[in-house]
Amino acid sequence: QVQLVESGGGLVQAGGSLRLSCAASGRTLTYSAMGWFRQAPGKEREFVAAITWNGGSTYYADPVKGRFTIFRDNARNTVYLQMNSLKPEDTAVYYCAARPYTIATTPDEFSYWGQGTQVTVSS
Repeated sequence: QVQLVESGGGLVQAGGSLRLSCAASGRTLTYSAMGWFRQAPGKEREFVAAITWNGGSTYYADPVKGRFTIFRDNARNTVYLQMNSLKPEDTAVYYCAARPYTIATTPDEFSYWGQGTQVTVSS
C-alpha cells in the first residue's frame, strides 16, 4: 500500500506561484509513475501533469503547459508541482496519484490517491 499526502495549497493572487508537494509513505515511489490531477466544483477530475518513475519524461495538459512543472525526488519519496503564472481558472482541489511503472494520464489508470489540497486563485 502507498499513502500519499499533498501539501502546499492555499490562496494566491492571479499571476502568483505555489508549489505543491506529495509525500509518500508505506512504500517507495521509486518505481511508480506519478500524476497530478485537479477537480473544480461541478466538474470532473482532470489531468494536469505526469512524470515517469525516473523523472525522464513529463507530460502536461495543454492549459498548464509552460506554467506548471512536475518533478520528483525519489530519495525523499516526494513529487512536486511547481505552479507559476496562476490564473483563476486554476482554482481546484489538486490530487496526486501513483501507479506502477508506466505513465498514464487518466484517473482510472492510477491506483493510489492522496486526499487533495485546495488551490484558490483570486482575480
